[in-house]
Amino acid sequence: MANELTPRATDYSQWYNDLILKGGLADYSAVRGCMVIKPYGYTLWENMKDVLDKMFKDTGHVNAYFKDVLDKMFKETGHVNAYFPLFVPKSFLEKEEGHAEGFAKECAVVTHYRLKTDPNNKGKLMVDPEAKLEEELIVRPTSEAIIWNAYKDWIQSYRDLPLLINQWANVVRWEMRTRLFLRTAEFLWQEGHTAHATSEEAIAEAEKMLHVYADFVENYMALPVIKGVKTPNERFAGALETYCIEALMQDGKALQAGTSHFLGQNFAKAFEVKYLTKENKQEYVWATSWGVSTRLIGALVMAHSDDQGLVLPPRIAPLQVVIVPIYKGPEQKALVDEKVSGIMADLKAAGISVKYDDSDNTRPGWKFAEYEMKGVPVRIAIGPKDIENGVVEVARRDEKTKSSVPAEGLSEHVKNLLEEIQQNLYNKARAFRDASITTVDSWDAFKSVLNEKGGFLSAHWDGTPETEEKIKEETKATIRCIPLNNTAEEGVCVYSGKPSKQRVLFALAY
Repeated sequence: MANELTPRATDYSQWYNDLILKGGLADYSAVRGCMVIKPYGYTLWENMKDVLDKMFKDTGHVNAYFKDVLDKMFKETGHVNAYFPLFVPKSFLEKEEGHAEGFAKECAVVTHYRLKTDPNNKGKLMVDPEAKLEEELIVRPTSEAIIWNAYKDWIQSYRDLPLLINQWANVVRWEMRTRLFLRTAEFLWQEGHTAHATSEEAIAEAEKMLHVYADFVENYMALPVIKGVKTPNERFAGALETYCIEALMQDGKALQAGTSHFLGQNFAKAFEVKYLTKENKQEYVWATSWGVSTRLIGALVMAHSDDQGLVLPPRIAPLQVVIVPIYKGPEQKALVDEKVSGIMADLKAAGISVKYDDSDNTRPGWKFAEYEMKGVPVRIAIGPKDIENGVVEVARRDEKTKSSVPAEGLSEHVKNLLEEIQQNLYNKARAFRDASITTVDSWDAFKSVLNEKGGFLSAHWDGTPETEEKIKEETKATIRCIPLNNTAEEGVCVYSGKPSKQRVLFALAY
């Protein structure tokens, strides 16, 4: 099956598409720019969701899905469950000027609420001209506007703060150039929205969630990231500060893996969200929002996979172990089945997800290639001779190696092996990332490294949006972030030659 994949060195973009499709993660949809996430890919997303849910709850957040506890919100000062509509009145989106301008070109708009049969072409449907909406609706590109309109009624007093809400939802951004998982017209994501009494609390919240994202991506996706802040040009529409985590793909391009935004009081003022302080004064609240999306699956694919298929970190892999029997005839199969039954029970008891593929319509070699393509971290093969010798064959996907392992104590061995694979994937990605950060001090060196090596370029920038735009126009490279706790360093801008006080990270990006 590996020969069905376009090699990375030949066409990285086609390799990625081949891998998504043949790895069973997703497929194209009949709707332009949209995708169907297949069960294997959706299980990967659900595993990410489960981990993040726990991490959010550990920081005091709950998911926003159900309406049945909204009546409790005025009685509680903590966390509220809710579900926010898919449709946003156009006037809501217009209330925060920067927000409206930032999303205007990506919005899908609903103008009518009904279809009817075309009288001139029976069996065909047409928009009913009499069903025009009084106000056009936007299919949510993000939920700040609809949420802050609700917060206006929910927040009355300091007792209602902080308000910490998280929602798992779908959003629509009408992208003209799409790629599976990385950039689709509709995608799944998680979005958090919080309200606070002070700017200090809101900033602390935005920074805390950035670290939660970094923890998840590094410790579960085995993907090292650089934490930083965006330049004003690259901030989220309507934010005063955007924090981000940036990862590096195998082709040397960067990918923004998650963002957290300090929104200041922009949305509070736009929607008149005030609270009564302990001193009986009316004050606007302070806000944050933060999110990650299914583009994390795209990052996972590009960061670890190879020309034989997917390579998935064990902690979030849809399937951690597959067992393939080797036998001839029903008697041998019965012998193997009995042995595997005990192995399966031990592995499951150790908390390991495992599948026994004893289907008889394909040969073991085909199964080996199939699970290699799907990136299952560990494959176990077992036959009558193995049972006689008290061993099994264990193959690890990350290094494509196999060894004979005693069947006794196998679950402990596999558990340790999964952790070893997880760490190995991180170490490999970290070494690649670190080797791909290049310090450049001249414009010629900047262009040369960008074209010949890629990766992150650490360079001085004079801090002006004009220079940032010029660099982007001439090279397509953008400032990915100003790293957190960046070291102060006097220098001159790599492009303009003007004074600079610090280096920033440039890269070509998805």
